Amino acid sequence: MADKPDAIALLKADHRKVEELFEQFEAASGAGRKEKLAMQICMELTVHTKIEEEIFYPACEGKIEEDLLKEAYVEHDGAKVLIAEIEAGGPDDEYYDAKVKVLSEQIEHHVEEEEKRMEGMFSQARRAGLDMDALGDQMRARKKQLIATYKASGLPKPETTTLSDVAV
Repeated sequence: MADKPDAIALLKADHRKVEELFEQFEAASGAGRKEKLAMQICMELTVHTKIEEEIFYPACEGKIEEDLLKEAYVEHDGAKVLIAEIEAGGPDDEYYDAKVKVLSEQIEHHVEEEEKRMEGMFSQARRAGLDMDALGDQMRARKKQLIATYKASGLPKPETTTLSDVAV
């Protein structure tokens, strides 16, 4: 089980990883280090968002509170806007650190909504009897594919932005 976490364990592990990256960003000094961490945060969140939206959320349709699912999609949309702005910018931008901070706060709220003990999305999904092992397998395979794509093509690129002006 430890080497093959179910869907919820996989998503929670992603949450912990991103929380750690945000903490490292807060503590970091130096533009290069901050940019590297911000880009890793953006990639992790982009991949996480895709596996939730492509696999986990559709599996939850009709099985958990509809409002909770709708809010999760809207929260993802808000995060995507900030991710695109962070990826398009750089540590020299006036609002760079502020954007990463606000993204961190949005993600913190989103994670809380998903992980709430009784009424959270994960609890509701588990109570609904979804096959978390099968979902975990699907999500793990998709995540591996997405990460490989990002590594092959460099940094994750939002559809509307280019990273050609980002200093490396």
